[in-house]
Amino acid sequence: MNLPNSLTVLRIFFVPLLVVVLWTRQPNWDFWGLPVHFEVWGVLILLVAAATDAADGYIARKRREITTLGILLDPVADKLLIVAAFIPLVQMQLVQAWMVVIILGREFIVMGLREIASVEGLVIPANALGKTKMILQVLAGCTVILTANHPGLKNVGLALLWLVVLSAVASAIHYFLVFWRQINFRVQERHRRSVVLMDPKEKPQDVLSR
Repeated sequence: MNLPNSLTVLRIFFVPLLVVVLWTRQPNWDFWGLPVHFEVWGVLILLVAAATDAADGYIARKRREITTLGILLDPVADKLLIVAAFIPLVQMQLVQAWMVVIILGREFIVMGLREIASVEGLVIPANALGKTKMILQVLAGCTVILTANHPGLKNVGLALLWLVVLSAVASAIHYFLVFWRQINFRVQERHRRSVVLMDPKEKPQDVLSR
């Protein structure tokens, strides 16, 4: 359990805290006459959690502490954080449900593709489009949370949500194309090996029909 993995675990612990704050709409405190309501706490939790996402990757690469545990936990922590941020916003009627379905659907589709690829010994690396999507998700989540008591930010939040939806779709398509190219190459490679290893008297269609 090194520092990057500890930050990832910390991000997971922020998930139930964020859900409780958004669903209960508490706490609502005043500090020396300055109102600090639940939406401010929600934004702070989301920003700190997102900061741990950026920090754990940077530290892991800098210290060369990339581990199997970190590779497994990091995407799970990211997915849980996005779920914790957006599902309560649907219940609060601040975000349309179909948008959240697309955003979360992309996350689980990509996770599924990565799992299938890993079984085949393949790796689908993160790209700039995926990282941009994550940044947009955090910005959109923070802005929409603030609209609970600051309706003037509604249009900004909606614009950011549209950017998140579009980036999610584009990112999902990109991941699928990368996945398909790698899987297709692996299948063709296996086919070539089977042709080379088959008996010279046998035809390729005979081998494939077995």
